[in-house]
Amino acid sequence: MAARQTTPASWVGPFLNILKLEETRGFNNTSVSGGLDKFIQRWAETIADDLGGTATCRSLLDTPYIDLPRESRPDWVERWRSVIYGKQAEATAGASESPRSPSTPGTSTPSPSPLSGESSPVQAEESPLPPVYRQPPGGLSVDTPVDRLRGVDTKLAARFARLDVSTVRDLLYLFPRRHLDYSNIVKISELVPDQLCTVLGTIWQATNVKGGPGGRRTDTEAVIGDDTGSLRVRWFGQRYLARTLKPTARVAIAGKVEVFRGQITFDGPDHEILDQGQRPLHTGRLVPVYPLTEGLTGRTLRRIAWQALEEWLGGVEEALPPGVVSRNDLLPIKDAIHEAHYPRGLDSWEEARRRLAFDELFTLQLAVLSRRRNRTDDVEGLPIPINREVFRGFFGSLPFSLTGAQRRCVREVLEDLKQGTPPMNRLLQGEVGSGKTVVALSAALAVASAGFQSAIMVPTEVLAEQHFQTVFRLLGGLARPVQEDYLVTVYLESLGRPVSVGLLTGSTRRAARRELVKMAADGNLDIVIGTQALIQSGVSLPNLALAIADEQHRFGVLQRGALRSRGDHTPHTLIMSATPIPRTLSLTLYGDLDISTIDELPEGRQEVATRWVSPDRRAAAYGFMRKQVQEGRQGFVICPLVDESETIESKAATEEYERLSHEVFPDLKVGLLHGRIPSKEKEAQMRRFRDGELDVLVSTAVVEVGIDVQNASVMLIEGADRFGLAQLHQFRGRVGRGEHKSYCLLLSDSPSVSARERLSALEQIHDGFKLAEVDLELRGPGDFFGTRQSGLPNLRMAHVSDRALLQLAREEASRLNEEDPGLDSPENAALAGRVKRFLGQVSDETS
Repeated sequence: MAARQTTPASWVGPFLNILKLEETRGFNNTSVSGGLDKFIQRWAETIADDLGGTATCRSLLDTPYIDLPRESRPDWVERWRSVIYGKQAEATAGASESPRSPSTPGTSTPSPSPLSGESSPVQAEESPLPPVYRQPPGGLSVDTPVDRLRGVDTKLAARFARLDVSTVRDLLYLFPRRHLDYSNIVKISELVPDQLCTVLGTIWQATNVKGGPGGRRTDTEAVIGDDTGSLRVRWFGQRYLARTLKPTARVAIAGKVEVFRGQITFDGPDHEILDQGQRPLHTGRLVPVYPLTEGLTGRTLRRIAWQALEEWLGGVEEALPPGVVSRNDLLPIKDAIHEAHYPRGLDSWEEARRRLAFDELFTLQLAVLSRRRNRTDDVEGLPIPINREVFRGFFGSLPFSLTGAQRRCVREVLEDLKQGTPPMNRLLQGEVGSGKTVVALSAALAVASAGFQSAIMVPTEVLAEQHFQTVFRLLGGLARPVQEDYLVTVYLESLGRPVSVGLLTGSTRRAARRELVKMAADGNLDIVIGTQALIQSGVSLPNLALAIADEQHRFGVLQRGALRSRGDHTPHTLIMSATPIPRTLSLTLYGDLDISTIDELPEGRQEVATRWVSPDRRAAAYGFMRKQVQEGRQGFVICPLVDESETIESKAATEEYERLSHEVFPDLKVGLLHGRIPSKEKEAQMRRFRDGELDVLVSTAVVEVGIDVQNASVMLIEGADRFGLAQLHQFRGRVGRGEHKSYCLLLSDSPSVSARERLSALEQIHDGFKLAEVDLELRGPGDFFGTRQSGLPNLRMAHVSDRALLQLAREEASRLNEEDPGLDSPENAALAGRVKRFLGQVSDETS
């Protein structure tokens, strides 16, 4: 009889999965090898016994699926489901809680799995969720420290802290990165290599054996059998398992089937000893795979997470208003959290993900609306009168005409400045070479002509120095230009006084720094360009009226406070980005900003011919660069982004420089540029390259935002598959700035399928905004800005493909914002707390 009790798990789960797959494939009889009839023939006798041999069951068993017309097959599938779930309802009749119907997800009392009796060692279609979610013990809340959970000591709590888990709530919201599908339960005789599955069996023996080089490692090897055969299982380096895997004990093992020396085996599978009525956590189901840290195993995290779900989940409050949940057909939050960790199936996981993704996007939208409200409510800005003569003189002095897009953006910025209140908070976006600096300088000149100061903050000294040189060139056509190492002055005839521009970075000489800081504090420095040195102590800009941040994503997209606090007033803010932001992402992340877009390149900018070069053509790529140099051109070689460590990147660039200068281009003048070179040496290298003294410049990603060389015609990018499209497009923008035909060569030894797709898009698309959309689709928002991005909100469940969900979240957030702008009503208290927590996670540490 004991064997009979375990048989439902052998066919029910796989059969229901097959029926579900058959439905998604349009009932074409391809959901199982050999068709449904072959599966039913294999299990016909067991099915008849388990279902009691009812007339409906016999009729279904006697009706070949393959003979049914396509339109009749859905009814056949539903009849099977009715028989199975009807049997379950009969088995659970009299229980105190009614099970949730499989066809009506979302209620607070989920159903048990089909035919999952207490005697089933592993339940097939996933183990049941608790009928009632229990409240935290002892009157505690889910915001209680995680060390209140059983088995979490001080050491384990410290490891959880490395995963940003400090409370039980944090643990409940630590969602799996993916799930291993161990729901396919098979007999030993049915094992197929490379298949993910679960096997139920009896332990025949378990012993320690030597393994590894020289036999220095002690493994556990066990022999497990069922009524169809036996197999050997090995756990590497886990000697203790030989003591816990007792002979005759029932066990479930799950993993990928391997073949070793001609024998079917499992290496290092998940396992659990089967007790009566236990819920499987590691086998026989969709098993969660969590992010881990040193000293914290997947098995431990699953056990602790399950404890939190079973004993604390009832303390999670439903923060969304009931109308929002019902209008958008969302799962209740407790169901969603439980299903996100331990789903009954892929469909229920997707339902849970949709609810949790909506929560993230809805909270983000409310946070953005809160920021906008805080920016505009009771905040008085400085109205800047616009001196038209200043702009006539400035634009007339330029050696080129502004594009229509530049003129439009200048008008939008000046209108904000003129209005004064609320202070301008605008994003100026446009790809490399589109002319953002002219727009920003126009705004700074307007502020200077009104007697106030402007600050331009950039992420690197290289870029700060580049901006300083660019500003001098743009102002060079005005009267009496004077340039010193760290100071430029020009005379504006319509203003009747000089305008001064200073450069302040960490490398500024002490004497020059003292002079610039004093000029700034006295209000005599009109425009200051610098790095984060601008927001360090000792720098004062009392008349600051305009704060400009370039390459804003390098500072963190929600970190915008420190620069604005340098002055005595609330300054206007202009954020520049050469990374075109797709509309979806800009509305999500920059919803508190007004957006100006330069979507037109200046005349003369050419398309850069872009090609992926296969590994066997590397020598040809070097030969092409040599030919370009012989014709009088210059080239860049970009080293791959190794990881977030500037030290490692610099080492990689140095090694590549040595190889190229000695082995590939020994007859050419090769230079090196990376983030750890002293500022003076960087400037010297850039000047030498700009002046044509170097033929080839080997560099890390610092050139992404720093060098403008008209004579450069070749951009060769090593390890191109390691960069995102947005960054590759910026690299490409470093060439093609002069009159010469220019080229971008993408080198990648073994790109993945997705990386090859990105590189192919770069070959074909030259519009930065179209590329940004593709990049966002392929990589998602978390990677869109590259590994250095630190300010993106932690969207764990939402994805860029959730555009419809984002629109719903935005509409619902706007509606709620109109009804209760400050979320002050008691029914929105939980939601207000969530928004506060969210803003706390992304707040500016320096403000």
